[in-house]
Amino acid sequence: MTGTGGSQQFDSRLLDSARQLIQRLFGDRIPLAHVHSYGCQGNVSDGEKISGLLAQMGYGFTADPGRADLVIYNTCAIREHAEEKLFGNVGALKHAKRRNPDMVIGLCGCMMQQPAVAEKIKKSYPYVDLVFGTHALQNLPQNLCELLQGRQQGKKRVFDTDEQKNIIYEGIPTRREGSLKAWVPIMYGCDNFCSYCVVPLVRGREVSRQPADVLREIEQLVGQGYRDITLLGQNVNSYGKGLAEPCDFADLLQRICQIPGDFWIRFMTSHPKDITHKLIDTIAQNDKLCNHIHLPVQSGCDRVLREMNRHYDVEKYLSIVDYARQKIPAVSFTSDIIVGFPGEQYEEFLQTVDLIKKVRYDSLFTFIFSPRPGTRAAKMEDPVPAKEKSRWFGQLLEVQRQVGRQRYGELVGQTVRVLCEGPGKTGPGYMSGRDEHNMVVDFIGDSTLCGHFVTVEVDRVASWALVGHRVD
Repeated sequence: MTGTGGSQQFDSRLLDSARQLIQRLFGDRIPLAHVHSYGCQGNVSDGEKISGLLAQMGYGFTADPGRADLVIYNTCAIREHAEEKLFGNVGALKHAKRRNPDMVIGLCGCMMQQPAVAEKIKKSYPYVDLVFGTHALQNLPQNLCELLQGRQQGKKRVFDTDEQKNIIYEGIPTRREGSLKAWVPIMYGCDNFCSYCVVPLVRGREVSRQPADVLREIEQLVGQGYRDITLLGQNVNSYGKGLAEPCDFADLLQRICQIPGDFWIRFMTSHPKDITHKLIDTIAQNDKLCNHIHLPVQSGCDRVLREMNRHYDVEKYLSIVDYARQKIPAVSFTSDIIVGFPGEQYEEFLQTVDLIKKVRYDSLFTFIFSPRPGTRAAKMEDPVPAKEKSRWFGQLLEVQRQVGRQRYGELVGQTVRVLCEGPGKTGPGYMSGRDEHNMVVDFIGDSTLCGHFVTVEVDRVASWALVGHRVD
């Protein structure tokens, strides 16, 4: 059943009492916060809301956790490596806490929504003061106040990780990391339950934002000068399920494209089982929609896809690619691939390599399988040694490098539209930006071009970017 927690307006009055407490505790000094988000763009977006709440409560910000009065790590549970890195960084804060006993250390996000992890933090990291899960971001002002006031009464820690019904809180202040690009979540949670993925367990079931709320946020961003806006969801293609007002993802995109202004819309992530011809047709018909689709395939083997619980096969996937290329000749694809899924054989891995050559992706996000506690895949037999999986991984990366070089080489002599973001790496006198396919492009220019779209003819391919000159 789809999550239908609905939406509520964030109560901004909570920030007033928190701000008064912060002022009383710190006096004329502005306390400093360090917020760092691990993982996906959804986590980055959550981190921007955490920073927005803290800014409204009176905090300034520092890039150095050692100087901070408050450190918040927004965690990711998708890969084991992310967990290991997080615990290492939390361990390093122990010394900072000794130097400054009044420092507040907070952990939040997907890892904290896992009961075993929250319990580990409680028992093994006593210097961590504040822990809250994915459903409790909006409670940060109350939780921080409870912690700071509780210290005066001998209560030293606050944990807020209870399972809750998915509710979208509109109106949470956001402190965005840039002034040209913006992330806009359109839905939360996931109903797919891929056998390797922990997201439904830590993010809950799918719930979509109201179209009017999404449109209002994008209108505000465009009015503020944002030119590259990415719509976020674990599966944006299933947007709209459970809404009282009928509106699927293609309908939402059509309505966004009616907003006046010169801007691009991107989206991620698309699940192949839910992508429709209607959606592809919508992309083809609207210049504001980038001709780039991130379409995670995970594997090129039908048997492995069934074990992954992906609900499509290679034939279905390729039919999507073919239809998109018929309707959008300039379309590009990127993807996610997992190497070494439990039980995968080398011959099956080679089917994934063959798929890469057929689709000719611009780039890939590639991972060696990482078992996640609580998922079905974590219980599967996994006989292939890690060393062998690493060998496969290297082989796949080399194939993609060759495909990518060919794809980039085909663009020499072509013109691309680029949103200028800042200085380039090519050398003095070069600026840099990204085109609609998310490729980095360096070109001759100066800082007056920042924030503007320019047309660039590609002269050559460097290891980090396309390099060219302006023709507009």
